[in-house]
Amino acid sequence: MSDKMIQKRYVRRRRGNAVLDAALVLPILLSLTFGTVEYGYFFFVKHSLQGAAREGCRAAIVPSTTTTTPVIQAMAASLYAAGLNTSTLTLDNKYDISHTTSVTPGTGNPITVEIDVAWSSIGVRPLGLIGGTKIVKGVTVMRKEG
Repeated sequence: MSDKMIQKRYVRRRRGNAVLDAALVLPILLSLTFGTVEYGYFFFVKHSLQGAAREGCRAAIVPSTTTTTPVIQAMAASLYAAGLNTSTLTLDNKYDISHTTSVTPGTGNPITVEIDVAWSSIGVRPLGLIGGTKIVKGVTVMRKEG
């Protein structure tokens, strides 16, 4: 037998190794990829809710603000810009907005704006690593201006 024939035979046998290696490694790589996507989106949503709460609080601390309407509009605009809300004027039913204090306290008093959403109603769950009952929350506290 010539050296060329032995070498060809050896190369043919090795081709199956690549398929086997790919079959063993591909599920691990896909799990890492989808896990990264899920956790990355979670932190994007968390950051966006925190930004919406901050914008709502900034609208509430202005001395001329006496109702929650500008607060909710500011939050809706922030969520709309992030792609998490479908309307610029009203928030979808999936968000829970609570103001733990009134928007008309005296100068220097704290105003707290909080927004919550259940992960199952907004999140991307390719692997289900983050439970659907997880509440993603954004909270901001600022002092009323005078």
